[in-house]
Amino acid sequence: MQCLGLPAHAQGVLAVAAVQAPVEIIGTSPLPGLGLPKDLVPANVQTASGADIERSHALDLASFLNRALGSVHINELQNNGFQPEINYRGFTASPLLGTPQGLSVYVDGVRMNQPFGDVVSWDLMPRGAIASVALMPGSNPLFGLNTLGGALAVHTKDGRRHPGTAVQAIAGDHGRSGLSVEHGGRSADDSHWYLAANRLHDEGWRAASPSDLSQLFGKAGHHFGDTDLWLSIALAENDLSGHGLQEQGAMRRDRFSIYTRPDATVNRSVLLNLAATRQVGDAVELSGNVYYRRLRTRSFNGDANDGALDQSVYQPNAAERAALAAAGYSGYPASGATAANTPFPRWRCIANALLNDEPNEKCNALLNHTQTHQTQAGFAGQLSARGRWAGVDHRLVAGAALDLSRVAFAQSAQFGFINPDRTVTPVEGPGALADGTQNSENAFDSRVDLRSRTRTASLYASDTIAFGERTHLTLSGRYNRHAITNIDRLQPGGGSGSLDGDYRYSRFNPAIGLRFAHSPTVTVYASANQGSRAPTAVELGCADPATPCRLPNAFAGDPPLQQVVTTTAEAGMRGTAAPRLTWNVGVFRSDNRNDLLFVSDNANGFGYFKNFGRTRRQGLEFGLSGQPLRSLSVGVQLTLLDATFRTAERVGGAGNSSNDNAVAGLPGVEGRIEIRPGDRIPLMPDRILKLDLSWLPTPAWTLGVDVTAISASTARGNENGQHQPDGRFYTGDGRSPGYAVLNLGAEYRPSPRWKVFVQLNNALDQRYSTGAQLGANAFDAAGNYSARALPRNAQGDYPVARSAFYAPGAPRSGWLGVRRSFD
Repeated sequence: MQCLGLPAHAQGVLAVAAVQAPVEIIGTSPLPGLGLPKDLVPANVQTASGADIERSHALDLASFLNRALGSVHINELQNNGFQPEINYRGFTASPLLGTPQGLSVYVDGVRMNQPFGDVVSWDLMPRGAIASVALMPGSNPLFGLNTLGGALAVHTKDGRRHPGTAVQAIAGDHGRSGLSVEHGGRSADDSHWYLAANRLHDEGWRAASPSDLSQLFGKAGHHFGDTDLWLSIALAENDLSGHGLQEQGAMRRDRFSIYTRPDATVNRSVLLNLAATRQVGDAVELSGNVYYRRLRTRSFNGDANDGALDQSVYQPNAAERAALAAAGYSGYPASGATAANTPFPRWRCIANALLNDEPNEKCNALLNHTQTHQTQAGFAGQLSARGRWAGVDHRLVAGAALDLSRVAFAQSAQFGFINPDRTVTPVEGPGALADGTQNSENAFDSRVDLRSRTRTASLYASDTIAFGERTHLTLSGRYNRHAITNIDRLQPGGGSGSLDGDYRYSRFNPAIGLRFAHSPTVTVYASANQGSRAPTAVELGCADPATPCRLPNAFAGDPPLQQVVTTTAEAGMRGTAAPRLTWNVGVFRSDNRNDLLFVSDNANGFGYFKNFGRTRRQGLEFGLSGQPLRSLSVGVQLTLLDATFRTAERVGGAGNSSNDNAVAGLPGVEGRIEIRPGDRIPLMPDRILKLDLSWLPTPAWTLGVDVTAISASTARGNENGQHQPDGRFYTGDGRSPGYAVLNLGAEYRPSPRWKVFVQLNNALDQRYSTGAQLGANAFDAAGNYSARALPRNAQGDYPVARSAFYAPGAPRSGWLGVRRSFD
């Protein structure tokens, strides 16, 4: 086994290996098969084992990927460590609706991208049950829909390969405590079983941000001669708090502060997977699985209503005071309420809800409720074979899959007002709900009751042909047929504003790759492949620029969307420089056609999905790893990334100082910006550097250090890169600054069965951000709510102060753990 650098195992900090690993076999499709030796794969594949993850002391899979794998970085826009956006080569797998998804994720052959938005809930994956992970680069068509920039394949443990029992407990900063147990075994008749349970509580490092994770994974199987049959179940009950971005001035004053609350997500998940493999001689293997998955998600979010920022929200008028009195309220001001003496207004909000008049303009907050019920079921079968035909050696994979899903999505919003502690209090009355019935020209309806059904049928095949021992050609392809039916329970029957619709997408995606062993120590490879992603129900239901929706809130009508098609080409070299050093260098380019992006329509979170012509991600990767000494392991990984728009486009840019209205002399009001070919895609840094070192001073001790350095990235809302703050209408830069985070780890083994470890992340307590976004700022420098903070302009409108919002990175955080293993 090797350390962090590529194409070795991703261990780094993470450990010093005593001996070189045997030849590693890579599964190049979701289901298990005979696979390919890693060196035969014409791409820069990265792998890691469950032991690597354990040695890293990472609390979850996402944080391990961020620290250990090249070209990977995270954005913590939700600001919960268990809900990050994972980015790889400029493509994303995120738990947030509205994020352009571009990575597919599989666990034991089951696709984890959810039907509703292709999102990935990283908190549902039990870290302790992971046996191995493989990150496949490019648009590999064998991994099906959404494999635009890469595919992550996770395989879980079983009792045959992972026998024994282990108990681990941790405790640390920010109220963190956890207990995990795993047990695996096998019987004399070749039955095997495995169980892993994990319970973790974290108070969070920001105000009012606790999270609780409860995960259970079990697997039982039996080996019948040449056949292995197993059934697994994965359960999760997770309650997560993530308060998202914070305005730059407030974050500078108090790193731990929040913008508004509550911001809670509740996930309940069940996954059943019945799988089998059968060896037919030495050269043929059959594999297949049948699965069922149910996921229920509830969210409860208190958000600022930016539609009230240019309104008079302080002094209730005579009709409003009468309504308050009739409802039994007292204490409201008779006159003179202003921003100066009423830092957190509420009376006009309460009165307008009672009158069903203009709560959408007089209430400064919204409480958004969503419920998503998703069920998935499907089956897949695959044949893997090795043989010699027509005088040439072949490694053949062929398979088929059918996936079915049903989604029920319901949403509502209630008007409310913000309190000094940033909580949101809902109001009652005929106008309390944002249902479009208010007596206001700006009334909006945020209700959604959508049912959706999807069906995806696929056929795929791959053949790796050996032309001698040094040259291997891989040809592969996959045909997908994807159908979506949307049913609007609020406005059925189709027509303007209805979400009803039937959509059909089909496509064949090919791939070709060539690997050549120039010498025993140098391998050259090149490949070209194509992947696609069909629009999901959420995107099809939010695609009309005339009636933009608010994510995760209201949906509107649907101009048809095209499926995204990505073509990736990459080439590189890898090899060994010495018995204990490995290296790799490569280049890649991925071009998206009809890219699907969520286009912001204004600063209040409204927007719509649209096909965006073309985008491009290209770059260079370099990795070096090894053991210059038997007790010392080092690794370095560098990625240069260029992620840009390739098509001109005009989009909303209310928070951008270069929008058309600001240029015309009307700053602080709604406006649009022009994106030019070559402008950078937001939240994508142009340099990613990872360094690691592990040292074994004695057989009982392991000391490690790793560094992740990320360059600056463009903020969302600054897609044209021209935002310049003026300190009045616009504050905060249009970029998220670069940063470097140092992590330290130590491990002591007093005996083979006991391990004590300590992990210290962000050891230097760097103040950094993982992403930024431009938007309206509802609070002044003292932290008070402030409407009409700027004087009326020449058009008679009140400008709104715009600022930069940042996703703050976690401060220094340490934890201590003890692990006891049993035979």
